[in-house]
Amino acid sequence: MKYLSLIPFLALILLISICVSVFGTNALDGATQVSLLLASAICILVGWLMKRVTWDKLEAEVMSKITSCMPSIIILLLIGAIGGTWMISGIVPTMIFYGVQVLRPELFLASSSLFCALVSVMVGSSWTTVATIGVALMGIGRALGFDDGWIAGSIITGAYFGDKLSPLSDTTVLASSVSGTPLFTHIRYMMRTTIPTFCVSLLVFLVAGLLIHVEGSGDLSFLRELRDTFFISPWMLLVPVATGIMIARRWPAMVVLFMAAFMAALVAAVCQPELVAQIAGGSDDGLLASYKGVMKVIYAPTRLQTGSPMLDELVHTGGMAGMMPTVWLIICAQVFGGAVTATGVLQDLMGMLLHFVRSTVSLVASTALTGIFCNIALADQFLSIILTSSVFQQSYRDRGLESRLLSRTCEDGATVTSVLVPWNTCGMVQSTVLGVATLTYLPYCFFNLLSPVGSVIAAALLQRREKKKS
Repeated sequence: MKYLSLIPFLALILLISICVSVFGTNALDGATQVSLLLASAICILVGWLMKRVTWDKLEAEVMSKITSCMPSIIILLLIGAIGGTWMISGIVPTMIFYGVQVLRPELFLASSSLFCALVSVMVGSSWTTVATIGVALMGIGRALGFDDGWIAGSIITGAYFGDKLSPLSDTTVLASSVSGTPLFTHIRYMMRTTIPTFCVSLLVFLVAGLLIHVEGSGDLSFLRELRDTFFISPWMLLVPVATGIMIARRWPAMVVLFMAAFMAALVAAVCQPELVAQIAGGSDDGLLASYKGVMKVIYAPTRLQTGSPMLDELVHTGGMAGMMPTVWLIICAQVFGGAVTATGVLQDLMGMLLHFVRSTVSLVASTALTGIFCNIALADQFLSIILTSSVFQQSYRDRGLESRLLSRTCEDGATVTSVLVPWNTCGMVQSTVLGVATLTYLPYCFFNLLSPVGSVIAAALLQRREKKKS
């Protein structure tokens, strides 16, 4: 009877596969959301037939899941505001203008990954890293002629490496706390799998940069167009510096993002008055035009007519409105997560999985696969970490294994793979912010793909050492 618990997940996989094949990269515009709701309905039907779950319990669990993701939704909207204000104010164009001249094309992929890693370690947030430095690097990479998948893959690889090892990261703190592992013990133990997989990823990006022929690397005429369109000055970098200071002082994420958008909006009104007037429609003058233009930059999609198609596409922003399909997707994903939790379908599958555990390697592999599966089923990395840790904690204790092995495996399986799932909150956010479909950058996120494998290899080496001792 428990095998019926597979029905909702098989239905979701089938529905999502049909959506991707029919709608392609436009699947997230609505078809995926409807698929999640249909899979939720199937799950609820299975729950009623199998366990007679009441509607009140289902509704309470779904509402709890949606409520828990509200901070992420607010942060997502603020990131949309940053995307618009940092672009139109000239902050991102300034970073692109100087970055293109400094970064060598053949070293760009490895350099961008390493740079994002350093920033993410310092700020403790992959979301913040991607929304600020990542957006600028996307522009630089496109200007140099690299494919979107390679650029986004290098950015995400670096951002999630730093997020995973930073003591300021919420996922790092969560994984260590729910498994009962001291924070720095958890971080030191993670280095044994995280650093090797990241080094392999950097090597791949370095080789790729040397081998890939980029057509744009020798044609940087757009720099003149960029300077003609925007007021470019090193003073523009004061806003990113101020943002970094706020992050270093550990201000709340919402406060930092709001202040970053607010400062950029002021810079746009003062330094880019002609662009702001163009966005306002050109019908008003003075303060009224500035107010109208800045407000539209914050909440609405904006397109500038620069005379250069490449530059027009480069500086296009979505604002808060551009984040609404993602918000819709997050809510639908949480509905499905609430349904599989309330009906007990997810718990049944986890219990089935434990029957296959026979050794340390199989236990670690099962833990990593569970983290990946939870990212697909629950669409949230925090829930994936919590559930994976709670399911396997007793098994690790029974085998005499240290809690740090559990916490590390949870991160290797749940934290870094969340960005690879199109309907997961991380996958949706990063895809929206970078303007690259999840399935487009997925093959190039080498660190994220290798981390679960590295965890299993490390477990195999550990098991081998244990056998030698015995």
